[in-house]
Amino acid sequence: MNLVVNGDAESGPGGSAEPVGSVTGWVVAQGAPALVGYDVGGGYPTVADPGPARRGSRFFSGGNSPRTALVQDVALPAAGPTGRAAVDAGQVRYTLTAWLGGYAAQEDGARLSVEFRDNAGTPVALSVLGPVGAAERGARTGLLERTASAAVPPGSRSARLLLVFTRSGGGTSNDGYADVMTLSLTTTGGRK
Repeated sequence: MNLVVNGDAESGPGGSAEPVGSVTGWVVAQGAPALVGYDVGGGYPTVADPGPARRGSRFFSGGNSPRTALVQDVALPAAGPTGRAAVDAGQVRYTLTAWLGGYAAQEDGARLSVEFRDNAGTPVALSVLGPVGAAERGARTGLLERTASAAVPPGSRSARLLLVFTRSGGGTSNDGYADVMTLSLTTTGGRK
């Protein structure tokens, strides 16, 4: 089960390259994100460019700000096979996945991190995906999949997702892109 709300930019306002004031499921902590349609064109990724096979109609971009940041706090399950008892016994793994990219030979990029926190909100572990640079993309517009997986640290009760878009070159557009972001938990067993 994916714990990320609206990790695919399909919910809420958007569809053009114009920045939006709010993003369903996320808090806009800095900048002005855009939820751009794959049909917008004009240099933005299209369905013909590298990206997720199962992409929806739009993706996240950094809008027109030099730095745009979105935050989402996720409560980890209290019970069940991936609940607190299993986490504290070291029997739960997480997988963080995102499709990240940018425009042509520019180095604008997107980075997704997950920070696991204990009951007091103190960070206990961090995992970061991206950014995906122009060289990795072959200097073409598109998104590439990045994944991290590890044990959920015992004592973890929540996860904070931070999606950051950074403009590194000239121009007015922040051409860091992200789509299909997931955070899933699996049990490693050990209990009957």
